[in-house]
Amino acid sequence: MSKRIASLVPSLTELVVALGLGPRLVARTGFCIHPDDIVRDVPKVGGTKAVNLDTLRRLAPTHVLVNVDENRHDIVPALHGMGAQVIVTHPCDPEDNLALVDQLARVFDDEPGVPERAQALREALRHELGETRGDGRGPCRVLYLIWHKPWMTVARDTYLSRMLARIAWHTEPALEGGPHGAARYPVVHGDEAWLAEVERVLLSSEPFGFGDRHVALAQALCPQARVQRVDGELLSWYGPRAVPGLRYLRELAMS
Repeated sequence: MSKRIASLVPSLTELVVALGLGPRLVARTGFCIHPDDIVRDVPKVGGTKAVNLDTLRRLAPTHVLVNVDENRHDIVPALHGMGAQVIVTHPCDPEDNLALVDQLARVFDDEPGVPERAQALREALRHELGETRGDGRGPCRVLYLIWHKPWMTVARDTYLSRMLARIAWHTEPALEGGPHGAARYPVVHGDEAWLAEVERVLLSSEPFGFGDRHVALAQALCPQARVQRVDGELLSWYGPRAVPGLRYLRELAMS
């Protein structure tokens, strides 16, 4: 039976296409926008947190790709009920991209070109991972903001925090959020003592659209810090985006 893939995660949609499986995509979320020339005609089934299960069911996927952080856990039984194979992903470190590629390559290894494309992607990832290390750099205390009203940041056991840690940028607060749930994205109230020690505030380009006025607000939050906007896709998307993402990370370290 021909494989029909539904990807409910933007990073995974991009990975599916990178492996040459774009023609097998039958469903995506509204946030799955890359690469545009491939995915623009693929039907949308809502958002990562609000999947329209009725629409998805009509598209009859044989495989559904989900992520522990980005999708609701309670949809998994419904996905199984459609008769689909549910592929659960949870990369928490840039190194996990290698296992992620392996995971999808094993599922789709009978599709033409997938083993070769997976190997090329592994090699590119290994190279960039090897080039992106914090050796010789002094540690930097960073506040990475993903939301406003309330301010929200990332715990140290998230993919994004561990990405920054490769260049010795350590996110504050020094908390781990556990395997899943809201604790992975702590709220910052503005009266925390450690805010005075933050050296850089990074305003992500997603999921919140920070504007000029937020730069000033973030500066007031951390008066001693340098505030800058950064590309959230390059820093937080796993899969093939991690290749240019790691290069971008090295550029940030030099800025």
